[in-house]
This record gives sequence, C-alpha cells and structure tokens, in this order.
Amino acid sequence: MAPPTSSAVTLHINGEKHTLPVDHRTTLLDALREQLDLTGTKKGCDQGQCGACTVLMDGRRAVSCLQLAVAAEGREITTIEGVADGERLHPVQQAFLDLDGYQCGYCTPGQICSALAVIEEHAAGWPSAVTADVRPEAGVPALTADEIRERMSGNLCRCGAYVSIVQAVARAAEAAGAPAVPRQGSAPSEAGAPTSEEAAA
Repeated sequence: MAPPTSSAVTLHINGEKHTLPVDHRTTLLDALREQLDLTGTKKGCDQGQCGACTVLMDGRRAVSCLQLAVAAEGREITTIEGVADGERLHPVQQAFLDLDGYQCGYCTPGQICSALAVIEEHAAGWPSAVTADVRPEAGVPALTADEIRERMSGNLCRCGAYVSIVQAVARAAEAAGAPAVPRQGSAPSEAGAPTSEEAAA
C-alpha cells in the first residue's frame, strides 16, 4: 500500500493555531496564501532568491517558498499580518512608512520581516560579512549603512528603494537601542546615511 501523500498539520501562526490538510509537497508559502488567506506574504521568484516571501520562524528569517508546510508544524511563525499590535504599527513598519521604504510595495512585507530579524540578530551581537572586528570582546558592531545593506541583502527590491529601506532599518534599530555610529568614535551620521569614512571609500 502506498504511503499517504497528504496529512493534517497544525501551524502556529501569529499567535493562533490553524489545523489544515496539506499535500506533503505544499510549501509554507502556498499554505499561507491559498489555504489561510494570509496574502501579505508574497510569491516572487519561488526559488528562495528574492526574499519577497520572508516570514519569521521561531524569530529567525525563513523564505517560506522553500519551507514545506509539514516541516513547519510546531514552529512559531510570524507573517506580516502578525507584526502590528492591532491598529498600532510596529516601529519597523512605521519607519518604512515615514521614510518611504517602498515603492510598489510588493517586496515590503518580506523586507519588514527581514528587518525585524536583522535588528534582533544585530542586538545579539551576530557579525555580518562586513563586520570589521568579529572578536567577542569587540562588542556589538555599529549598525552602519554597510552593515544594514549586507544584512538585508537577501531581500531584493525591483523598484530600487534601497536607500530609503536602509534609512528605515537604521531608524527602527536606533529606536530599539542599537548603536548607530561606528565604534571608532566618529560623530553620529544621519540615519542610514554613509559616514565620512564610507563616503571617502
């Protein structure tokens, strides 16, 4: 007898449990959009390269087009619909709105979910590929424009709103208490704008 090709799974999404039947080949992205009507998460490349479908799983970034729904059972999933506190926008959402960190808006849900994780990863002291000093005793690196660009590089914006996206992430991170200036002691730069050292490079 052939093994079953579908089963019922219980997904924990935005603080609520949803039990639904899924084909074992169904991606989390398709389950969110087609079965739960959570259409804020966008389908872009469907190959894990553009970041439009980014959600948070247990607080970590995940591209939902590459995640099977059955493998997400028991994980805490946050989509863009679960970011705001009722009618009150999350500071990251507000920063994107205030600083025009979007144009068409298609990639924005994934950008915001990634930005939330970026701020948490940075606060935890995780280095990036552009972090100059990765020694633990060096402390948390300043969240410069270069750091933000590197950490957000998995999310593509075909409209080219990157300058405003960097500024929005910088503002939200600063509001969350992130060090926003280089550790070398340079004067604070405008949120997201290059420092004098970066401009000279």
